[in-house]
Amino acid sequence: MLAEEYTPGDLPEREAELKELGVALSPGLGTGAPHDVFLQGKTGQGKTVAARFILTEFETRAADKNVALTTIFHTCAGQTSSYQVVCDLVEQQTGENPNGHPKRKVFDYFYDALNDIGGTIVLVLDEIDSIGQDDLLLYELSRAKDNDHIKDDVDVSMIGISNDGNFLADLSPKVKDSFRERRVMFDAYDAVQLRSILERRVEKAFVEGVVDESAIALCAGYAAKDQGSARQAIDYLYEAGEIALKQGDDEVTDAHAKQAEAKVDRRSVMRSIEGLTLQDHLALVALVMLASQGKTPARTRRVYTTYTNVCAELRTNDISLDRVRDHLKELDLLGVTQYTARTAGSEGGRKYFWELKTDLGATIEVLDSIDRIEGVVDLIR
Repeated sequence: MLAEEYTPGDLPEREAELKELGVALSPGLGTGAPHDVFLQGKTGQGKTVAARFILTEFETRAADKNVALTTIFHTCAGQTSSYQVVCDLVEQQTGENPNGHPKRKVFDYFYDALNDIGGTIVLVLDEIDSIGQDDLLLYELSRAKDNDHIKDDVDVSMIGISNDGNFLADLSPKVKDSFRERRVMFDAYDAVQLRSILERRVEKAFVEGVVDESAIALCAGYAAKDQGSARQAIDYLYEAGEIALKQGDDEVTDAHAKQAEAKVDRRSVMRSIEGLTLQDHLALVALVMLASQGKTPARTRRVYTTYTNVCAELRTNDISLDRVRDHLKELDLLGVTQYTARTAGSEGGRKYFWELKTDLGATIEVLDSIDRIEGVVDLIR
């Protein structure tokens, strides 16, 4: 019940979002094609769970009305191009991967598979923002019927799920013009909502009465103050239970919740930082140095000056200011850094001000464990 893949039987905290999604899909129950929908919000806000939940209901109602409905669920995580996604979709439906064939041929295979399925098809693309600005797939889907790639009696609609709030804004003009989507925003959970979610999980995951109410509230509060993420709150709760179990305690208390927060957060920092590129690490070191001196939020140029000093100390080649800013933005998407854009007074224009989003001590500890930037903690000290 505390596993990431578990789908709960109800989602009362997302009732409004579920209703919006249901209304968007409802034409597919007999009056036309479902609308294309984008679910947007930070990770851990219930977007994927909501999509699975509503599609299960949709399939039940479609069966009652004898509507031929097929849902295809695909996760785009780790795929950086429309071509990769379409190849995987073709393999998912036919068992054969067309990787290596020209793009046009791959899309033809994809359309053949959709036409073979027939009826109403809802294609769910989770983490669609992984493809970045390579939005060919979205353009192709938006024009498929007009270009006679899809048969007249086949309706294909898409649910795109994105953690990147800027993904839609960055789409090419031709996609924006032809892709008339609806958007459903998933705002961060507050402490009350997270506590309600945890209480329902506790009822099913723990022996009755072994989890203190205050420990549940503490796990919810920690997550609400950080990311507002249900996944994060559930991770705290799970880890608190593990700690209590290992210590041989009969109850899960505030003390276990506090230990769990520190352990989960450090693990999260390690996952986010360890797999970064060298230039990501160097840009992060520069920001950490400024944060340790109390000089953040810092403008991009100030971070860059520190970055070049770090490169000189480590005898590593540096890159341009614009590229360092790009790396900082990538770190922002991972939840390691965050920025605000402000108008820079008499200088005019919008400037980026950067700060560290992860715990400073845990971040320094992780950086110290990375061999290729050995000695960097001494620089920070």
